[in-house]
Amino acid sequence: MKKRNWKRIAFGVLSVFLFLVVVLAVHIYIVTRPKAPDGNTRIMARIDVRQPLTTADASKITAWLYQQKGIDHVLVNPATSIVVFTFFPIKTSASEIVSHFKSELPYKGDRFMPSEEAMTSGCPVASTSLTYKVYSFLKRTF
Repeated sequence: MKKRNWKRIAFGVLSVFLFLVVVLAVHIYIVTRPKAPDGNTRIMARIDVRQPLTTADASKITAWLYQQKGIDHVLVNPATSIVVFTFFPIKTSASEIVSHFKSELPYKGDRFMPSEEAMTSGCPVASTSLTYKVYSFLKRTF
């Protein structure tokens, strides 16, 4: 009788564990699939200005960007001459904003685009985590 109860308990625990692993795999697959942007999607972009900026320049750039369609938030760092902004991709695109920036403002700047190598090495923790390994496995499998 005791041996039979242990077998049932072990089978039950193993069944629950396997069920939870399958649920986790399905969850990771669903969450990591590419999705089309919707009304709540925000994208971050960066412009590297190729000239020194003053605080007045930073204020002017910030005010100008906030007047553009689809801009959500703007940060300008005059010490590094970097402009970072978030926008709604349904309303505008980063290329459009940068082209208007170049044509309407007297600043020389280009959109920063990270290289493929920089994109893959973006987060050193992610590439070694168990979740990332499961994601990689599922990505190769499906």
